[in-house]
Amino acid sequence: MELHEKIQQLAKILRDSELGEILVEEEGIRIRLRKIAPSKGREYVALPQMAAAPMAMPAAAPAATAAAAAAPAAAVPAAESGLVPFLSPMVGTFYRSPSPDREAFVQAGSRVNPDTTLCIIEAMKVMNEIKAETGGEIAKVLVENGAPVEFGQPLFLIRPA
Repeated sequence: MELHEKIQQLAKILRDSELGEILVEEEGIRIRLRKIAPSKGREYVALPQMAAAPMAMPAAAPAATAAAAAAPAAAVPAAESGLVPFLSPMVGTFYRSPSPDREAFVQAGSRVNPDTTLCIIEAMKVMNEIKAETGGEIAKVLVENGAPVEFGQPLFLIRPA
């Protein structure tokens, strides 16, 4: 199993549980996943750490993780600063509707509450319904149907209620 697949499985376990953090050390690689509760919704952050063994992660990985964590804040233009980006909780394929012949779950102007399904992200052949986790109005859909998405990538801009 590849490292990113392990991280995806651990992120799913963390998201679906009441745990606040998971720490796994295997073959000289230490992976820590921690829930961070921003003011609205939830965000999951992978914090790779090098263990004592020299064959751990490449040196570029921590910098890439830091850049990815900083990217969502920079992704919202200053003119839209009143909007809250909804970030992808996982890596996968983004789908706006439950099937190709059905209408999108939400579109610009749709009112949402914390239990509203925004989209589906397919990861490892599993269709994951992604909930809004906050109330408001969809201001903009940022991703095309069927496009690959990364962890932490902005998917929607939401105008808080």
